[in-house]
Amino acid sequence: MVLTEKDFFPKNYPAEISSGKVSASAPSNIALVKYWGKYGEQFPKNASISFTLNNCKTETTLHFEEKILTEKEFDFSVFFEGKENLAFELKIRQFFERIVQYVPFLKEYSFRIETENTFPHSSGIASSASGMAALALCLMKIEKQLLPEMSEEFFLQKASFLARLGSGSACRSIYDGLVVWGKHPEIPNSSNLYGTKYSKEVHEIFHQFCDVILLVDGGQKKVSSSVGHALMNDHPFAEARFLQAENNLTSLQEILKSGDLTKFIERVESEALSLHAMMMTAKPYFLLIKPNTLKIIEKIWEFREQTGLHLCFTLDAGAN
Repeated sequence: MVLTEKDFFPKNYPAEISSGKVSASAPSNIALVKYWGKYGEQFPKNASISFTLNNCKTETTLHFEEKILTEKEFDFSVFFEGKENLAFELKIRQFFERIVQYVPFLKEYSFRIETENTFPHSSGIASSASGMAALALCLMKIEKQLLPEMSEEFFLQKASFLARLGSGSACRSIYDGLVVWGKHPEIPNSSNLYGTKYSKEVHEIFHQFCDVILLVDGGQKKVSSSVGHALMNDHPFAEARFLQAENNLTSLQEILKSGDLTKFIERVESEALSLHAMMMTAKPYFLLIKPNTLKIIEKIWEFREQTGLHLCFTLDAGAN
């Protein structure tokens, strides 16, 4: 069943809670078919598919108690890896402003958000995806206490819906395995509003696929993903890129079913290079890959040619 925005507005909360603590963890994810470019309130210009990285995750604990009268609409503090982080507060405030109509209890509590990653922040391994997904899951655990009859399916769909409003790709970090985000005519129940588990046949070989992350550059990216997405609005090749991604997702379905690793590699590597080509041809243009990124790619190609083994690469919006 495909839900609409109206389905995520809560009815009256039958239960009451004065304070508590909830915790959740969410994995990062790596897109096989990338989304780059969005419109409206965090809607993707093209559908994408990713698989989750179970060892790259954000762990978040949310302490809450009924708010003492205050002029603040939202009352919260953020601690990242044990230290108060004012930089994160702006992004989370914006997130709360977007979602408060769907989780109105946000105005009723004071929150202390404690969060940490098992991998470097803002280095192109989708830390915003795992971070917003973990926070959305925490908020849904509170709403589950207020609405005890909520189903598990709806819990996850709404968590994905909320996470998307914090970071687009975060909606894919609610589920494990292969996850689709964006309406695609050939994928049942796919939606621009939230991520869905890929339900079509997948060859056994992809159930054993592993992702190894090479940290080429652990520093913070010079151009954020949000800025990069915005540059697609006037990009000369944007429409061709969106069509390419949609077609690649169409062809990837048969590849996932057949287990054809050669074609899988062609699609995945082409998608990664297309993503970075959009960055290099934007106005203003920018580079997120580093010299060692290119050296590693060439080593992978050389290794694959010499051994015949199906090692391939992909890149997110960063050098790693």
